[in-house]
Amino acid sequence: MNKLSRVCTICARGGSKGVKGKNIRPLSGIPLIGHTIKQAQTSGLFDVICVSSDSFEILEVAEKFSVDLLIERPAEMATDTAGKIPAIVHALQMAEEKLRSNFTTLVDLDATSPLRLSDDISEAVEILETSECTNVITGCTARRSPYFNLVEMDQIGKIALAKQRENEIKRRQDAPQCFDMNASIYAWNKAKFLREPGVFYEDTRLLVMPSARSVDIDEELDWIVVETILNQKRHLEGKSYEARP
Repeated sequence: MNKLSRVCTICARGGSKGVKGKNIRPLSGIPLIGHTIKQAQTSGLFDVICVSSDSFEILEVAEKFSVDLLIERPAEMATDTAGKIPAIVHALQMAEEKLRSNFTTLVDLDATSPLRLSDDISEAVEILETSECTNVITGCTARRSPYFNLVEMDQIGKIALAKQRENEIKRRQDAPQCFDMNASIYAWNKAKFLREPGVFYEDTRLLVMPSARSVDIDEELDWIVVETILNQKRHLEGKSYEARP
């Protein structure tokens, strides 16, 4: 069995509801998933980059970007109610089986978070491998605090702060620091991940990214925001934002 270090999975299902066909829809000149593939490639971190999908159209687009491995995701892992962790486990196991390899670091990049930089990926992997923690997730400083101005509604319509404290917090600045997960980068120690697949562990670490690189495309408004940011970046750089295969 080959001893390879790092594998990157990009899991993109075909049945998007919020933004129809978003994973292969052109964004600032290239399919959405292409941005994430190019970031993984540009980072130079990975021995293998694989794309997992239930959609042959998505896999066909990914092939044009020269990913190392295409993985057909089982239909039961691509429903509206299916979680992502089983799809990542499946992609990892298929990659190791097909390549007769044993990876040490697993990184999953969400195709709907195209504003990350390759440097963000590198930093997440560095934190993981130097701290020997189980995993690293990414997020940005939350705009609302569950201790101050984020409320929840119970079954009878009663409204209350999401998190109550014995001593009332009167200023947002006095509340515990909170972060929004940005669904951008997930990095795991592979062996620990396979023993207990999940996102949160006792030693999970957080890489804080700027909010300008933390937009996750879940609806049309998100798409407009991301495209505006990319087009502005292209304008400021004074050159075309080229990432074609």
